[in-house]
Amino acid sequence: MGMGNSQPIGIFDSGVGGLSVLQRICTDLPHETLLYVADSGHAPYGNKPADFVTGRSLAITEFLLEQGAKAIVVACNTATATAIARLRERFSVPIIGIEPALKPAVAATRSGVVGILATGNTVRSDKFAALLDQHGHQARVIVQPCPGLADYVENGELSGPHPRALLENFWSRCWTRASIPWCWAAPITRSWAR
Repeated sequence: MGMGNSQPIGIFDSGVGGLSVLQRICTDLPHETLLYVADSGHAPYGNKPADFVTGRSLAITEFLLEQGAKAIVVACNTATATAIARLRERFSVPIIGIEPALKPAVAATRSGVVGILATGNTVRSDKFAALLDQHGHQARVIVQPCPGLADYVENGELSGPHPRALLENFWSRCWTRASIPWCWAAPITRSWAR
């Protein structure tokens, strides 16, 4: 399969959260054709078994490639942490993943403390452990798994007392000036935190 400009870039996430990644790609690459898959029927991936996340990631990547995708963007921290190595082994197209922005947060912190809000699978992954090992020694890193928060986002409950209380609980456990909400939730959690 060639890499012609007319071929789309395939993007996927476990649900709607990856739309923030899609929006950024649209801004940065306005002439590209994009295909987005939100695996909302199986969202969120955050606390699903690794084999399940890997299986869904493989199936969605195969689907996007059948549609002619020239590259795949895994717009999900959990899928990146769990499945990207397997995707790269199996498929010959470029596979781009995302991860918590620990490196820039460490560089930006003035307090020497960085907080990470992420799904349970992300913080338990070998990929995240390697990221912490590479950049975590430069600051005190507080990692806070956020079970249940992605469920509110995926269900469209972006305001109200329940998601706000859950987020406030997580923020209170790791609040710093350089806290990093996980990939897709960043725009949403920033608006909640105001």
